Amino acid sequence: MATLRIADQVGRVLGDRYRLLRPLGTGASAHVYVGEDVSLRRRVAVKVLHPALAGDEAFLRRFRAEARVVAALRHPNILRVYDWGEDGGSPYLVTELLEGGSLRTLLDAGHLLSPAQAARVGADAARALAHAHRRGLVHRDIKPANLLFDDEGRVSVADFGLARALAEASWTEPVGAVVGTARYAAPEQARGQSLDARADVYSLALVLVEATTGEVPFTADTTIGTLMARLDRPLPVPANLGPLAGPLNAAGAAAPADRCDAIVLAAELDRVAAELPPPSALALSGPLATGLLEVDPEPTALEGGRSRPPAPESPTVWIDDHPHGTGAGPSRGPWVDDDPTGPGIRPPRRSGPTPPVVTPPPAVPAAVVAAGPYDGEEDQPLRDDLDATRTGTVSVRPAPVDAGRGAGRGARRRGRRILLVLAVVIALVAATGGALFATGTLPPTPNEAVPSVLHETTATATATLTRAHLGLEVVGKAYDNTVPAGSVLTQRPDTGHLKRGKPVAVTVSLGLPPVPVPSLHGATEAQAAGQLRSGHLKLGSVTSQASTTVASGTVISWSATGTTVAQGTPINLVVSSGLPIVAVPALSGPAAQSFAAAQTALAGAGLSATQAEAYSDTVTKGMVIATTPPAGTKVRLHTPVTVTVSKGPDTTPVPSVYGDSVGYATATLEEHGLVVSGVQGNPTSSATGTYPSQGTVVRLGAAVEIITS
Repeated sequence: MATLRIADQVGRVLGDRYRLLRPLGTGASAHVYVGEDVSLRRRVAVKVLHPALAGDEAFLRRFRAEARVVAALRHPNILRVYDWGEDGGSPYLVTELLEGGSLRTLLDAGHLLSPAQAARVGADAARALAHAHRRGLVHRDIKPANLLFDDEGRVSVADFGLARALAEASWTEPVGAVVGTARYAAPEQARGQSLDARADVYSLALVLVEATTGEVPFTADTTIGTLMARLDRPLPVPANLGPLAGPLNAAGAAAPADRCDAIVLAAELDRVAAELPPPSALALSGPLATGLLEVDPEPTALEGGRSRPPAPESPTVWIDDHPHGTGAGPSRGPWVDDDPTGPGIRPPRRSGPTPPVVTPPPAVPAAVVAAGPYDGEEDQPLRDDLDATRTGTVSVRPAPVDAGRGAGRGARRRGRRILLVLAVVIALVAATGGALFATGTLPPTPNEAVPSVLHETTATATATLTRAHLGLEVVGKAYDNTVPAGSVLTQRPDTGHLKRGKPVAVTVSLGLPPVPVPSLHGATEAQAAGQLRSGHLKLGSVTSQASTTVASGTVISWSATGTTVAQGTPINLVVSSGLPIVAVPALSGPAAQSFAAAQTALAGAGLSATQAEAYSDTVTKGMVIATTPPAGTKVRLHTPVTVTVSKGPDTTPVPSVYGDSVGYATATLEEHGLVVSGVQGNPTSSATGTYPSQGTVVRLGAAVEIITS
């Protein structure tokens, strides 16, 4: 008997509430479906985990705990979890349905992100991580497959808590294995260290490098090689990413202590996004738009160790050739390909009785027949769609691939499929309209339950109401202290029902009400910061500027003077650094001829002058010897400068030493600054005179001879 496949679950109702409508994606631990919440009549995504997990008590315990925590997260960039439970041995998780596909599908389609697109996507994802990190929740498995987009390109982080729950599943992780995907694991995961929020930051940086370059850094042929390559090396970020390189380098440090956190990363990516031109729209072609099955090529659990369940197989469902289904004639009937030889081998027709038909489906419209014949290979995807049209269920069969036909055959196949599906839709609409016109009656417009979109962004609210078959009409905008700008403040009606297609009237928040910028004239920097906080503003940059009129440390001017701005706006200050700085000029030439000339030169530089005098054997009396501070010194404007003027050489008259002994005469002459050069006569006799003679004016230090009898 064939193994249970993803398509076999279509039509199943989980928990008496969630009907599985069609496959959406598949991974190593779960299948994901487009589902319908039959109670609220809205589309949801349903992740049905592997049946082997149902008997794993460690996993179920962690799964329930993580589901409760994640369900409490409310952030526009975190995939919302609506419900969780177990049904018939299948644990499941119900989330909002995003129709733009994942970053993985976008990259696999050959669409790289521009630096501007990567900055926007990365900033939103980093904000989501920061929101979860503040609540003690670490993702542990950031990868392209877990970054999902809605139909407007808004990114949401998916699978919070699932990696940690799978870590406790006995079949998932080998002893000592790393929780998460090896290609995006942080270096500390390879070392077996306990993880914190900075591991998510590293993984996000690595994902953004891949999204912009198409290459995953450090990828080796084996898991161990991939992990070992990044142990002590920072994340290599190409320089050609421009301003995006700085934040990614900060987030990709090898040591967790050297990395920025998610809040800083979001702020830096916002700054980069503001510097770059506005990004173009993402080239989204999600699984709901293409009808293809999205497969996560990067399983959460790493290779090695204990066994894991087999990867999901791509189902192949053959459709009955008979134009009326299985009601008559020989038929292949629904057949699941179990042949190990792989796709491309068409099974033989089966013999035996044909299964009974409960309700014969209608014949294929003529428009389809006119669109072209079924060749049994290229048109098979269309026949899958026709089967869904006839029976109300979905059969999934990727078209057989012939490697020799190349990409051109695939492109023709997709184009042909689109034309044929359009023909089916047109024919069905025309048939339905004709029948209603013939009977003269139209079916009543059904009523739809009005979901709450309070506090959601207008984009998210529009998507929520669209899924409920309702519209959105903005009837007003108002300031509010609690609801962020751009989010729904009120809605009318907020409960009950509306006719399908009718709009829900909403008032959109303009954010916090604006506040006036206070006058900061005469305030110090500290006083200005206090006034701004009191006025629900914050201090921005502070620039120093010299002033001849405003005292040092006092505010000269501020931004947004006399205006009203949004709360939290940073106000930039210009604070006085005091009088300007000038250099003491060098006094030479005419400026050094006298104190008056020096005073004039200093006044021209904004400085004042005071006079001092000193003897000088080299500078003529009355001329400038030097200044204090010396020439070239930086001083404040109006600083006084001392100008030293020469008094000429220092002199003294030769004193009288008549009648003194030679020793006493020598002491007297030295006290007057003179030098005894010798004694003329008997050195033991008394002095009778000097040479030069008594009263002669000589320079200090001049030589004097003592004369004795």
